[in-house]
Amino acid sequence: MTGSEYCSLLRNSPQQAHKVIFDEYFNYAYTIVFNRLRSVAGTEDVEECVSDVFAEVFFNYSEDDKGDKDMKGYIATIAQRRAIDRFRSISVKNGRSVSLEGDVLTELKAEEDIVENSEKKDVQLTLIQLIKELGEPDSTIILHKYYYDRSSGEIAKLLNMKATNVRMRCKRALEKLRLMLKVSGIDL
Repeated sequence: MTGSEYCSLLRNSPQQAHKVIFDEYFNYAYTIVFNRLRSVAGTEDVEECVSDVFAEVFFNYSEDDKGDKDMKGYIATIAQRRAIDRFRSISVKNGRSVSLEGDVLTELKAEEDIVENSEKKDVQLTLIQLIKELGEPDSTIILHKYYYDRSSGEIAKLLNMKATNVRMRCKRALEKLRLMLKVSGIDL
């Protein structure tokens, strides 16, 4: 649909024009918004952003500004801009700081990143396996202390131990873990 077709339909029946645009471009706008927000937003946020896209089209489209241009490009631009704005607001609310240069979220950067990510995952899996090999209660203490960010007092209640015992076992378990990591060839 071109801009002039939309404007003529808008002059005759605004409701019909909005329905036609919505029906024709909803999936397209939803895909653009979803691809930008999928890493930080839920379904409600995506749908709300898509609604904002169509609201902007309905309220701000002017035949004088757009002429006979294709509506698909116009809607795509609005969808990308609204999705980026929503991404930034959600990221700020969640305490994240992410740059959206280009299509960083939808494209892989380079092969080195894949290799680096794979190596990190291997290290993490090895670390978890070595923590499990520490045995109980040491593995539970380490996991709760460093993965769940619990205090010695909280861990002590969980394990029916004294907080001082938890701290001592944690210290000894970390020393064992360092040696195990060194033997495995991992230097953190």
